[in-house]
Amino acid sequence: MSNAVRAVRGMNDLLPADTPRWRHFEATLRAWLAAYGYRELRTPILEHTSLFKRAIGEVTDIVEKEMYTFTDELNGESLTLRPEGTASAVRAVIEHNLLFDGGKRLWYAGPMFRHERPQKGRYRQFHQFGVEALGFAGPDLDIEHLLMTARLWRQLGVAAHIRLEINSLGDGAARARHRTKLIGYLEANQALLDDDARRRLHSNPLRILDSKNPAMRELVEAAPRLLDELDDAALAHFESVQQGLRDAGIAYTVNPRLVRGLDYYNLTVFEWVTDRLGAQGTVCAGGRYDGLIEQLGGKPAPACGYAMGVERLLALLDEAGIAPPTETPDVYLVHVGEAAARFALHAAEVMRDAGLAVVLHGGGGSFKSQMKKADASGARHAAIIGDDEAANGELSIKPLRGGGEQCRLPLAAAVARIQAGPAPADR
Repeated sequence: MSNAVRAVRGMNDLLPADTPRWRHFEATLRAWLAAYGYRELRTPILEHTSLFKRAIGEVTDIVEKEMYTFTDELNGESLTLRPEGTASAVRAVIEHNLLFDGGKRLWYAGPMFRHERPQKGRYRQFHQFGVEALGFAGPDLDIEHLLMTARLWRQLGVAAHIRLEINSLGDGAARARHRTKLIGYLEANQALLDDDARRRLHSNPLRILDSKNPAMRELVEAAPRLLDELDDAALAHFESVQQGLRDAGIAYTVNPRLVRGLDYYNLTVFEWVTDRLGAQGTVCAGGRYDGLIEQLGGKPAPACGYAMGVERLLALLDEAGIAPPTETPDVYLVHVGEAAARFALHAAEVMRDAGLAVVLHGGGGSFKSQMKKADASGARHAAIIGDDEAANGELSIKPLRGGGEQCRLPLAAAVARIQAGPAPADR
């Protein structure tokens, strides 16, 4: 094993024991998104590096330290594995002129990549579901995004373990006023800044408010608030969002230090946070980004969206004790003998034609050893074929779950028996 090739650190295999939960989760999200009229958009994993620099901001942790970027040897272009989904979605909307006939509700799903220290809930390849509503002005879609995520938490059974924090970043003028006051405040307290805050002091001071350093907590709490710089329009927008939450009975906290880590946000920003996952407590986050479409070369149009981390949400389901679904076959087909093996292949296909999930035993072995595998598979029934059953076109059906007697039936009757479930005397 010392010479065996292993997976890249922080990029994990998803094994068969885990995939049923992923498929169940993904199916739940697809049905939930369809209920709100969102349509799927699929974008490439690779994009031009300039897309993320322009969208996310060059003075951000993602662009400065976390992107997987390389030079294409064929043409010298700088390419990047996507670290998030919004920039790619907006690029696709612009490139294909999707807003020509009005606003669009879109969603995407897939792997994202960031070069950071792997830890529970934080991996170098991770998966997101993202939702984007483009071409819609006003607070209506902000509210819809918060209502629909709240509905999802109820459907998943984790609503009691997640809380909502919201804030408003206002417009560019408000952020400029706040920036001037914030830099002045931080310069007056430079001795209390850590190295990362000093580096960001003049390039991206707003990100200092999102510091996770406990030694800076008191300094950050006393810093000037962006909320105090909002104009009447931004305040009205934020109040409408809060009123929508109150009308829906959704609890929330206004967190004036919530700024998000991407430069494209304005007005409403939010995070759904849990205390069940340690430091990686944000499971879903987003907000409004009205200037990004124009910033990336499109006609000016409002937009908002959010993304959720699949690994973190699945970890939360585990922490909350919500059992994963199981995927088990209807039938495990046991066979011994040459004629039985040939008939078993035919019988398995007939049962599948009837809509049954069938595992056909492979690798030989005695009836006893095969029956052990049948039981371990979780199948509801074992279908047993020896050469005698094969000669008569029959199956011996043995219920493996819930009791019942073994019976021998012609193939068509055996299929009907399995489809019918337990016989009345078995129930």
